[in-house]
Amino acid sequence: MAAIVKAGTEVRFERIFDAPRDLVFACWTDARHLKAWWGPAGSENGETRIDPRPGGDIFIQMRGPGFDHPMGGTVEEIDPPRRLVFLSKAFRNPDGSWAFVNRNTVLFEDVGTGTRVRLHTLVLSASEEFAVPVDNMKEGWAGSLDRLAAHLAKTA
Repeated sequence: MAAIVKAGTEVRFERIFDAPRDLVFACWTDARHLKAWWGPAGSENGETRIDPRPGGDIFIQMRGPGFDHPMGGTVEEIDPPRRLVFLSKAFRNPDGSWAFVNRNTVLFEDVGTGTRVRLHTLVLSASEEFAVPVDNMKEGWAGSLDRLAAHLAKTA
């Protein structure tokens, strides 16, 4: 049986992108870039906003095969172009609170002419109604990072 995402679940990724660190960082902190790559393979985002400062709001209307829902969030820390920490929030409970909340820590490091991105996601809360297998969460992030690589290839 697959492990289910619950509070305390952690997922880590490391990826090297063939693009300069300033551009890779901008892809995480500029709404025009974020809209182009955020979400799993096959998704396409609607309205996308990010206020890249501590306490700044994040909003992405995520759309794809079988889903259309808002993702909210908050920037917790930002140290351009080295570090970004933000909460991502998805799915609403009947009381309006968020059913799925993650803290995402993203580190950016120069590697030759490219950039190493280290992503650590920690699930802070996940309601049973929206619990998914950990493999689905990993697959979602992998798809997003693949989309980021494709976006950078067109942008760099």
